[in-house]
Amino acid sequence: MKISLNPQKILFLTAGLLILSAIAFVALRSGPLAPVMVTVEKVKEGNFHAELFGIGTVEARRSWMIGPTAAGRVLSVKVDVGERVTKGQLLAEMDPVDLDQRMASLDASLDKAASAQTAASAQQKDAMARLDLATSNMQRNQDLADKNFISPGALEARAQEKISALAMIQVAAANTKSAGQELTRLKAERAALQQQRVNVRLLSPVDGVVTTRDAEAGSTVVAGQPVLRLIDPASLWIKLRIDQGRSAGLVPHLKAQISLRSQAQDRFEGQVERIEILSDSITEERIAMVSFTRSPMGISVGEMAEVTLQLPVSAKAISVPNASLHQQGLTTGVWRMVAGKPVFAAIRTGASSLDGQVQILEGLQADQEIVVYSQKTLNADSHVQVTPSLVKPQTRQSAAP
Repeated sequence: MKISLNPQKILFLTAGLLILSAIAFVALRSGPLAPVMVTVEKVKEGNFHAELFGIGTVEARRSWMIGPTAAGRVLSVKVDVGERVTKGQLLAEMDPVDLDQRMASLDASLDKAASAQTAASAQQKDAMARLDLATSNMQRNQDLADKNFISPGALEARAQEKISALAMIQVAAANTKSAGQELTRLKAERAALQQQRVNVRLLSPVDGVVTTRDAEAGSTVVAGQPVLRLIDPASLWIKLRIDQGRSAGLVPHLKAQISLRSQAQDRFEGQVERIEILSDSITEERIAMVSFTRSPMGISVGEMAEVTLQLPVSAKAISVPNASLHQQGLTTGVWRMVAGKPVFAAIRTGASSLDGQVQILEGLQADQEIVVYSQKTLNADSHVQVTPSLVKPQTRQSAAP
C-alpha cells in the first residue's frame, strides 16, 4: 500500500522530531540524566608545612593591684594612668585617722612600763640585800643560841626575817618578770601599729607602668580593693585561642608569627611559652600563651592579635585539598576516580595547613586521582564528567568606539 504524505504532514513530523531531539538533549545535558561536572586533582607527596592559626589578646604576664590592707579613706593619689613608676615610689596614701595618736599613747605606755620594770628590778635588789642581812643575822643568832646567850624566841624572830626576805625576793622577781612581759606586749603593739602606719603609704613594689586608677582622693575602699594597677611592660604576651579540632601539634616553643590589629602591615616573631591545662569548654578552644621575641613599640594591653604557629615540616607527606574531604556517617573520606567512576575511599587525616591542604595518614597513595569539587553531592552510581573548572570564565566585551 502506498502512503502519500503531503507537505503539511512532513512539516509536522519534522517539527516533532526536532522537539523530541531537543528534549532528549536537554535531559542528557542538564536534566536528571546529565553527568555531574567535577574537577579532579592528583594526590600530592612532598614536604608538608602545617600551621595553626588563632586569635588572641595582648596581656601582661606580671601585673599588680595596689591597695590597702584595711578599709579606709583615700587621702591622695600621686600618679596617673600611663606614668612609669620605680620600685619604692609613693603611689597613693590612705588617711591614717587616729594611728598617730594611738602611737603616741603607746609610747607613753612604753615609758610607764619601762619605769615599772626599773622599779621592780630595784625592789628585787632591795629584797636580795634584805635576804643577805637576814642570813647574816640568822647566822650570828644561831651561834649565840648555841651558847645559850639568847632565847629560842629571838632565834625564831631572825629565822622569820629570813623567810620574809625570801618571799620579798620572789615577789620582786615576779614583778620584774611581769613588767618585762608588759613591756614586750606594748612593743609588739607598737610594731603592729607602726606597720599599719607604713601600710597607709602605698608604695610601688616594682618598676612598672600605671594602667588603671580605680579610686580618687576621698573615696572609701575596703581591704584588698585596688586603688591603682601596675604592669611590667616588658612582660607582655598574647593569650591565644585555637579551635580544639585544629590544635593537633600544639606544644611549647613553637615559632609564631604575630600580627597586631594596630600594626597589621607588620609581622612580629614570638614563640609559645605555655599551654594552659584548662581549655574553654564553651567555645571549644585551647589556650596558649605566646611571648614576643622583642616587644613592639606602641603595643597596648587588650589589643587583638592574629597568630600563626609554624609546626615542624613533615617530609614525604601525602596531602589533599580540604575541599575534597567528605563525611559519610562517621567516616571521613574522598571520592577517588577509578576507571572514570567515583569510588568513596575512607581516610585518616593529620595536620592542616593554612593554604587549604590536609595531611593524609592512611587511605591514599601518591598520584591517585581524587574529586575536589562537584556540581552536586556524589554517590557510587553518579555519572561524572571531568572539567577544568565548574565556573565558566567570563569573556570581557570591548566597548564600542
